[in-house]
Amino acid sequence: MKSVMKVFAVLLVFSTLANAQDFTGIATYKTKRKIDIQMDSTQMNSEMHQKMMDMLKKQFEKTFILTFNKEESIYKEEEKLGAPQMGGMQMVVVNTGGSDVLYKNTKEERFTNQNDVFGKIFLIKDQLEKEDWQFEADTKNIGEYTCYKATITREQAKLVGGISVNGDKDLSQEKEPEMETVTVTAWYTPQIPVNNGPAKYFGLPGLILEVNDGSETIICSKLVLNPADKVEISEPKKGKEVNQEEFDKIMEKKLKEMEERYSSERGDGHNIEIKIGG
Repeated sequence: MKSVMKVFAVLLVFSTLANAQDFTGIATYKTKRKIDIQMDSTQMNSEMHQKMMDMLKKQFEKTFILTFNKEESIYKEEEKLGAPQMGGMQMVVVNTGGSDVLYKNTKEERFTNQNDVFGKIFLIKDQLEKEDWQFEADTKNIGEYTCYKATITREQAKLVGGISVNGDKDLSQEKEPEMETVTVTAWYTPQIPVNNGPAKYFGLPGLILEVNDGSETIICSKLVLNPADKVEISEPKKGKEVNQEEFDKIMEKKLKEMEERYSSERGDGHNIEIKIGG
């Protein structure tokens, strides 16, 4: 049954793509991330812990805009929030997997990720990672669109974040996180004939309207096809050019420097650092 669905979907998208030479659109996505933080009760009482959890929940409920045509797209956050604060406590959220402007070229299977890291702009240029999507028989409606289910299974770190409270916990000294197998579920619609989706997701015969990796859910809340105003998609050019591996090493070094700086600080306030992997 899966193979029949796969053949049907591929044939359908090929036929629609033939009539979509100037196809453009603007999709709005909402993101939510599960936050589960274990803390030493001597460092934070239950009321403070709940307030922190509420702030984090809001911090990770973001809105992104995907502007796309048949082969290219720009994905960027609609609004960026500052670091949340609570009394004498400052929360530093470092998203090591995020981006300020993400350009994708699905035809050439490459991306350019423009990131501002502590005041320095980087251009991460590399190839998009092709996923071995498995086509499922399930369908559901998202808005007015009929969506089909596809999944991938991959290995990732079981613990992708950490907390440092007032420097009492040095994250750089933690052991390597254990790995776990996770299933990523995507819902795509062949009614929108583009091989694209939010973040770095792509590779399905239709626009991905929803994706869940077990900890984060990204879902399309608004979609405008062939808008009246011309859609402009320009690949970012400003920044120091590096590949993904080089950028990951730079981030690792920067995060260790940050951890050392916060661990050396003392005073009445607390510093909480949370790292979220992408």
